Amino acid sequence: MFKGFDNSPYEEEARERWGQTEAYRESTRRAGGYGPEHWAQMHAERDAIERELAGLMRAGEDPAGERATVAVERHRRLIDRWFYPCPPQMHRVLGGMYVTDERFARHYEKRAAGLATFVCAAIIANAERGGPGTTR
Repeated sequence: MFKGFDNSPYEEEARERWGQTEAYRESTRRAGGYGPEHWAQMHAERDAIERELAGLMRAGEDPAGERATVAVERHRRLIDRWFYPCPPQMHRVLGGMYVTDERFARHYEKRAAGLATFVCAAIIANAERGGPGTTR
């Protein structure tokens, strides 16, 4: 999912951890059909969301505020659209991984120091209220 993120060393780990899940199977199915133009579009969408979140963080916005939760809702929907159904509570689990797994944290921290924590907090706030315009 991450540009420049060589997924191959982690394929076996992902298969062992999540291979039995419908989300993993769906993600594998969808991603297998993507060509370079699809990946470029997904990366552009993801990068725009991450730039917005970094800007909000730098501006001192509350991660539980409307602007941040709307941005992370777009992030959740990006995952939902490109990879697998991602309800707010599943997104919350992913948000936790963004701060506890150094590989994810490094991705966000390269964009802006503290961004992994900000994104995680915004995801938690969004999930707790079901996400703007989402259903629980």
